Amino acid sequence: MDDKGRPSWASTEIERHYYDTEWGMPVTDEVGVFERLSLEVFQCGLAWRTVLTKREALRAAFADFRPDRIARFTAVDVDRLLATPGIIRNRRKIIAIIGNAHATLDLRETPPPGPTSPGRVEAGLPAFLWSYRERSPAPATEADIPVTTPLARQAATDLKAAGFSHLGPVTTYAAMSAIGIVNNHLAHSWRREPVARAIALVTGESQQEDEAET
Repeated sequence: MDDKGRPSWASTEIERHYYDTEWGMPVTDEVGVFERLSLEVFQCGLAWRTVLTKREALRAAFADFRPDRIARFTAVDVDRLLATPGIIRNRRKIIAIIGNAHATLDLRETPPPGPTSPGRVEAGLPAFLWSYRERSPAPATEADIPVTTPLARQAATDLKAAGFSHLGPVTTYAAMSAIGIVNNHLAHSWRREPVARAIALVTGESQQEDEAET
């Protein structure tokens, strides 16, 4: 942890930039949410800096993470990806991303399982995930940040039922933290307040309400 309250995982320049500009900021469009979920799938078993370093190559290889295009990938594309330098070449993860693209398209016609923010969150996958919005006390230390929560476990279960794979409770909660569904910036982090303001604009909650349990 440094003097700006960044977590220990933000220890390199690329990780600090990601933390300072993206992590925890609300993502409410389908492509953006699908990309973050896919990056979390790729991260399993790897250092986050590895994923960030390969992010642009992954975007190029996976059609900018547009579900419509990825859903058309075939076995030929899987072989192509396994031979593509600069990306994470794991067959199971690649197949999972393609399957998740199909599931994302199916969710476009599915109402979210809980309340969301009409007009602020795109229908389909974004509305689905944002319906699991939860508030929690601002963590004082990294030890106070859980690896998952009951609501994230339910989200993971429902994602699996909807056809998604490689998105267990820990991975799902990491994605929820990354796209602003839960604000896990430390209480003294310089990013806690601006992220809380951005989340309040999406949810319609007041910033004070978002921080009420801190």
